[in-house]
Amino acid sequence: MSGTGSTGAPGFRPALAVVGATGAVGTVMLDLLSTREDVWGEIRLVASPRSAGRRLTVRGRETEVVALSQDAFDGIDVAMFDVPDEVSAAWAPVAAGYGAVAVDNSGAFRMDPEVPLVVPEINPEQLANRPKGIVANANCTTLSMIVAVGALHRAFGLQEMVVASYQAASGAGQAGIDTLYAQLDKVAGTRSLGQRAGDVRSVVGELGPFPAPLAMNVVPWAGSLKADGWSSEELKIRNESRKILGLPTLKVSATCVRVPVVTTHSVAVHATFSRPVSREQAWEVLRAAPGVVVADDPAAGEFPTPVDVVGTDPSWVGRVRQSLDDPRTIELFVCGDNLRKGAALNTAQIAELVAAELGSRLLPNPAGSGTRAASFAVALVLASRPVMPSPPEPDG
Repeated sequence: MSGTGSTGAPGFRPALAVVGATGAVGTVMLDLLSTREDVWGEIRLVASPRSAGRRLTVRGRETEVVALSQDAFDGIDVAMFDVPDEVSAAWAPVAAGYGAVAVDNSGAFRMDPEVPLVVPEINPEQLANRPKGIVANANCTTLSMIVAVGALHRAFGLQEMVVASYQAASGAGQAGIDTLYAQLDKVAGTRSLGQRAGDVRSVVGELGPFPAPLAMNVVPWAGSLKADGWSSEELKIRNESRKILGLPTLKVSATCVRVPVVTTHSVAVHATFSRPVSREQAWEVLRAAPGVVVADDPAAGEFPTPVDVVGTDPSWVGRVRQSLDDPRTIELFVCGDNLRKGAALNTAQIAELVAAELGSRLLPNPAGSGTRAASFAVALVLASRPVMPSPPEPDG
């Protein structure tokens, strides 16, 4: 093991590992790495043993996928993870033990007080506070709205938020996409469907990862069941928004709904601030916010929809209104591609900030060799868990 980490030398280009390179988000990540500014030296593609040996193209070069192992992190400076929670929990500490900064897209570390939850447009300063050598990426539903909400919070002081999400099938992984397309094939051309209770359910048959038919339907559920009838997705929106915005007591209520859209989550936001906010003031702030595009002209039929937003990087905002009942409250509708800003893009942006940091200064070993060796021994124990054992919970 070299455990070299960054050298910080002039012209230094850090080595990057992409863990989960063959998955849906990993595929988007390779596209982003091939089209964004080239800040990396070696790009090492890592996946489960069953995917080892595959050759994928990144930055115009065919690269062989290597199996996830301790050696996969030797000489790596930054490791981006898009794998199930339990795999990240086991292997991100291994990457950190080798001197890499682990940027994790799973839910394993998001609420760990020693792991920053970073959205570069909102709280990049938190990146420096990473005692475990790990940085967390937020859930895709949170990321669909939080860049726009964060801009408004900086300007007006957020006090309370009520949201309803409209989440795409791809949030449930490839199984969600396949199930939606299969159900659409079964209902296509039958114009009598949807007019009697149960008729769609009887035709679509297999429900896949959803508790009810998704074709011709909306399903008021995403994630797993938590206490008092809340879903894990709803609690993620609440808890992650609080941490990202630095508002630990922020009042947040969320209802998550699955809709028959392939990719791109939408969120209706009811946000109350510390002072009155007009529609025009909200527009002005949002138009100036990095990573936000305002498309808001209802008279011309202009507002964001998933089929117009999919494949793009910004958070798109429309239907901005001042509440009729409270001048301190703004209503807005936000769309964001859940595989791009909702996952791969935010991870890439965090990694690029780390790369800039590593290239700008010499980084001494953050712990003595004995401490690092002990940490690495613990990491190896964690890494003895099974590799890639199960698909992630829907929507990460």
